[in-house]
Amino acid sequence: MGRMTEVVKHLIIINVLFFVVTFVMKNWHLDVYLALWFPENSNFKIWQIVTHMFMHGGLMHILFNMYALFAFGSPLEMMWGKNKFLFFYLSAGIGAALIYTAANYYFYNEGMSALITNGYDKVEVLRILSEGKYDTDWGQYMSPNTLDNFIAAVASPAVGASGAIYGVLVAFAMSFPDARLMMIFLPIPIKAKYFVPGIIVMDLFFGLTSYSMGPVAHFAHVGGAIIGFVMMWYWRRNQFDNNRWN
Repeated sequence: MGRMTEVVKHLIIINVLFFVVTFVMKNWHLDVYLALWFPENSNFKIWQIVTHMFMHGGLMHILFNMYALFAFGSPLEMMWGKNKFLFFYLSAGIGAALIYTAANYYFYNEGMSALITNGYDKVEVLRILSEGKYDTDWGQYMSPNTLDNFIAAVASPAVGASGAIYGVLVAFAMSFPDARLMMIFLPIPIKAKYFVPGIIVMDLFFGLTSYSMGPVAHFAHVGGAIIGFVMMWYWRRNQFDNNRWN
């Protein structure tokens, strides 16, 4: 296992500090102020597009993300230099937030249109959802999956570095395509050029169906992967991938 690079180390420290402070200082409600809420939710603030990347929902969540940042981010930072890696990481995370929000607008419009058509007031619906509640009668006007997506889009905040991490994963797979990776629950070495697209397809499947494994922001993962791919494609097309930013 390689050494931890400087920017990766500082990103991990910042994430851990945010996690500890959020846990210790519960009365500060950082999990509300810094998580990414849907723009129609009264808890939304513009800075959350960035701050959500440094918030995590639990110990396993931050452990997995920080290990992935160390394992896949360090080789990229060694190759690109500090500034270039940081620019890529933050761009992937912010891009993931924007794509995730765009996907949530689709689910929001689908659900809200069904309710407004049946006589519900938009402001009242948003007020109920902003309080973390919902009306069981809404299920009469849309499918269970549509209702679940609608409620999750408006009422559930997104936290975690996963969007940025997925961008890093894509960059790693494009830079080291023959590196062999393994999933914890599938201990079989798989080349990065197959492994990374495979987990992205899984996220896309879970995001589009009702088979999601818990409250996971699948479209943030997919969004980070898309931004990572686009940036890598552009850099290579313009010979930018060969330059270091120290």
